[in-house]
Amino acid sequence: MKSDQMKIPQATAKRLPLYYRFLENLHASGKQRVSSTELSEAVKVDSATIRRDFSYFGALGKKGYGYNVSYLLSFFRKTLDQDEVTKVMLVGVGNLGTAFLHYNFLKNNNTQIEMAFDVDKNKIGTDIGGVKIYDLNRFEEIQSDDIKVAILTVPAQVAQKIADRLVDAGIKGILNFTPARLTVPDYVRVHHIDLAVELQALVYFLKHYPLD
Repeated sequence: MKSDQMKIPQATAKRLPLYYRFLENLHASGKQRVSSTELSEAVKVDSATIRRDFSYFGALGKKGYGYNVSYLLSFFRKTLDQDEVTKVMLVGVGNLGTAFLHYNFLKNNNTQIEMAFDVDKNKIGTDIGGVKIYDLNRFEEIQSDDIKVAILTVPAQVAQKIADRLVDAGIKGILNFTPARLTVPDYVRVHHIDLAVELQALVYFLKHYPLD
């Protein structure tokens, strides 16, 4: 996201890719305009929040008309830097890491895993989904300077040590799929995604906050 838009609330920033994905689907279906109510029903965000999110970027729609899908799609593509390819590295080619390599953001052409690292000698030198697997022990000499984002799918007990190496190598963003809570400098952003915790939360809400 561009620097002049960094002052919007972080909660709003997290919702922008969600809006963008839905707008892509609308555009592909030939729909020309959409209301905040329609957006709300599709992305499960209340319409007042959507209007407030959009208001940070000026007049994106007209009252009584809604939003022009093509214009919104073009606007958010530029806002989210969708015209630029973001190269990503993967560290840890276990079951989850392997799944990522096979998937490799096929529906998101601006994001691509360029290289992967592991310590398993049976995997080093091979490729999965067209991505070559490198020796993690040689990470510092192999890693590319133009890659600033890493996906971490390693055992929790080594996550911090590897995160330290990533930071030292110039990585600015880590998508952490391990249960470990990483400590990094203030200039590095970490997003923690603990699948077990998310599943526990889902089960809890199903039991205590039923929708019917």
